[in-house]
Amino acid sequence: MFSSRITSSLEKCFISDAVESKPELKEISVLQNEDLSFQFVYRNDGVDSRFDGFADIEVKSDIGGTVSVRTVEQVAVLLPVIAGLCDDEYISKKPGLFPDPLLPLHYGGKVPVCENETRSVWIEFKPGDGFVPGRHTVTVTLTLRETVLSNELAVTVIPAELPGQTLMLTQWFHYDCLATYYGVGVFSERHWQIVENYIKTAVENGINMILTPIFTPPLDTRIGGERETVQLIGVKVTDGGYEFDFSLLHRFIAMCKRLGVKYYEIAHLFTQWGACHAPKIMAEVNGELKRIFGWETDSCGAEYRAFLSAFLPKLIAELKAEGVDQNCRFHISDEPHGEQIEKYKEAKAGVEKLLKGYKIMDALSDIEFYKQGVITSPVPGCDSIEPFYEAGLPELWTYYCCGQHTNVPNRFIAMPSYRNRIIGFLFYKYDVKGFLQWGYNFYNNQGSVDPVNPYISVACDYFTQAGDAYSVWPAQNGTAYESLRIRVFHEAINDMRALQLCESLYGREFTVKLLEEDTERPLKFADYPHSAEYVLKTREKINRAIQAKVN
Repeated sequence: MFSSRITSSLEKCFISDAVESKPELKEISVLQNEDLSFQFVYRNDGVDSRFDGFADIEVKSDIGGTVSVRTVEQVAVLLPVIAGLCDDEYISKKPGLFPDPLLPLHYGGKVPVCENETRSVWIEFKPGDGFVPGRHTVTVTLTLRETVLSNELAVTVIPAELPGQTLMLTQWFHYDCLATYYGVGVFSERHWQIVENYIKTAVENGINMILTPIFTPPLDTRIGGERETVQLIGVKVTDGGYEFDFSLLHRFIAMCKRLGVKYYEIAHLFTQWGACHAPKIMAEVNGELKRIFGWETDSCGAEYRAFLSAFLPKLIAELKAEGVDQNCRFHISDEPHGEQIEKYKEAKAGVEKLLKGYKIMDALSDIEFYKQGVITSPVPGCDSIEPFYEAGLPELWTYYCCGQHTNVPNRFIAMPSYRNRIIGFLFYKYDVKGFLQWGYNFYNNQGSVDPVNPYISVACDYFTQAGDAYSVWPAQNGTAYESLRIRVFHEAINDMRALQLCESLYGREFTVKLLEEDTERPLKFADYPHSAEYVLKTREKINRAIQAKVN
């Protein structure tokens, strides 16, 4: 017996699930320039498919644009949560198979049909030059021998367009991980091609700020250890000081411009968690490539300060020549804690004048850094955002990583998708200007001691909850497979844009009221409705409000 239905993008379908347990999506609305995603879920109970285990699938509609069909594949997750560092709003806390990678169809465009297994297919319409306004029907048909399953979805295209994305969005790009996974040399021609493929996918998912490795970023590196060198700036030690080669940086910026990157996040000038040391910096010394700075270097010592005094003005000049200097953000050290405030302050003081007129931002959650004026552009964790929000920062950012595991939104694989997408509503409510997440493609274990196979060690050798370290999966051909999670997060960004459009038509008071109409309390990062139904219903209300003004 076969069964099937269409469900929303916010459902996660497991092999043992009954199709009937998934809420049926019968109708949905979308703006003319907005991606539309949903899932087709089907199950084969007891029908022998051993000799013909792949079915034809067809998607028909006159909506316009282009349609893609991908399978939602299951991966083995051994660490869905860390005991004691989670709440009860996870799908499961037990190891098992979880849906996440979105993979292209095989066998000439067929989908797998396995006995006694529920499968799902991710169907996505991209608008191209725009969807056709009005009401449409999308029909999904699956055919296996004499069995034909067919389901319909009513889609209303509203004759309005989402405004441009205002959210600055970065997910840290790990260049060394791509070189290691694909077995290519750093900044070889093949590496450049792979990096371009991954940045292209990042931009398609709303990432408009790219971590720029002027030197090997001092991130997630064990103390005393090294990550493979990914250094865009050539350095030569001379009798009079230093010479710099910016040719790779110019190539990098040209690539980013071509792909649609708008902002550049300059790699941290000091080590993580306190700014105690210099990053690894390689230089030509007497014709030989050597490490001239690293863990042995005092971040505030005279030698490193002299280097930065020589380097930063030249870097700024090159960024100005490229016309991107005002779109750059600089970092001192990632996630300094309260007891490290003096060292952070000292390190920052050594470069502050050199970076005058440019924004320095860092992920940190201790409000004292801001209160004491140590930093004017902090990036607090979403579980620590309230005091920063109340302080009225002119450019409020936030981030999440493995530490934001209780009550607040995140995108761990074991979390329900509403907990991923709700953040778009919160971005709007809090007027968030930027969001940072540390793992676009981190395929190492803790401290980058070893590389991992992301398909086998989804939690990076038990380093962090599955889904924290990367949002894309490596394809064999050097491109990136999207995850279910990165597409749902992109929907959250579009929710924020829809709310901004609604505000432009009705005002902020009306829009916030609409957003909170079905909530018991005002929306907060740690207090929001725990249901996909709320997200979908509220987005439909936003769309109807927009439609009422444009019809």
